[in-house]
Amino acid sequence: MRPYRSILFVPGHKLAWAEKALRSGADAIILDLEDSVPAGEKAAARAAVAGSIGRLRSLDATVGIGVRVNGLSTRLTGADLEEVVVPGLDVVFAPKIERATDVLRYDTLLDHFEHRNGVTGLEYIVPVETVKAIQNCAEIAAASPRVGAMIGPTAEHADIAREVGFEWTPEGLETLYLRSRVLLACRGAGLHALTGLWERIDDLDGLETFARQGRRLGFRGMIAIHPSHVPVLNSVFSASPEEIDFYEGMVSAYERAAREGSGALRYRGLHIDRAHYDKALLWLESARAHEESREESREESREETHEETHEEAGR
Repeated sequence: MRPYRSILFVPGHKLAWAEKALRSGADAIILDLEDSVPAGEKAAARAAVAGSIGRLRSLDATVGIGVRVNGLSTRLTGADLEEVVVPGLDVVFAPKIERATDVLRYDTLLDHFEHRNGVTGLEYIVPVETVKAIQNCAEIAAASPRVGAMIGPTAEHADIAREVGFEWTPEGLETLYLRSRVLLACRGAGLHALTGLWERIDDLDGLETFARQGRRLGFRGMIAIHPSHVPVLNSVFSASPEEIDFYEGMVSAYERAAREGSGALRYRGLHIDRAHYDKALLWLESARAHEESREESREESREETHEETHEEAGR
């Protein structure tokens, strides 16, 4: 999965909000059919979302576009996927997964609708929302090649808080164990590790502190519920020029020492050896992945525009 730093949720039945979300600079936008859509508007929201996907893709070829469908227990999942699996979609945000077999049930539906609707390459973002999901997160992470990311839960008032019964604090110690289990599951399966949302919309300082804590733990992106949160998350989960310079210098210093027959050396006041070198290489690979992904998307957009112009000229 592309290394999304910020993933912004938009209610599926609020069409005007979707285009505003693009202007936030979010790496990905999730059009929601689940909790933010009233029961009586589900069908209309499906149609609205299906139409929005192509429109959003035409406006921005680089943004990730996803849909949060209704969970399997609602018996609405199939109807959701039937309508919204259309060209331009990248991600299915798959809620209320509790075991590996739930992932396979999603796979069965998605295989059918991808084939029928001419779509390929869809991936899942899996939120860990229940006690059973926490207990089974490693099996869920490895259940299907479509699982591209999982979310370590942090929400103050959502499903996980109710299920576990924790009392939320800005410091997040009450969810540290829960998040850490999901993080390790992601690392073990090679997934993009995301951390949960910050519900206090106007507290941007608190958001930044919490996001930085998540990055220190090993998470590489975060869910957002308001456009004002996106610049904060993009900044926190991006590598700074100083960090890139530090790790590039470490790689060069170690390689130079290794050529001279030394496996350990002093670098900017630190003792480093092969383990530090390996970490620096991995860090630089991760830091560059986001920009490379965006550049690939921009290049695809330029090629599509060129082809459209060429076809128009041929007419």
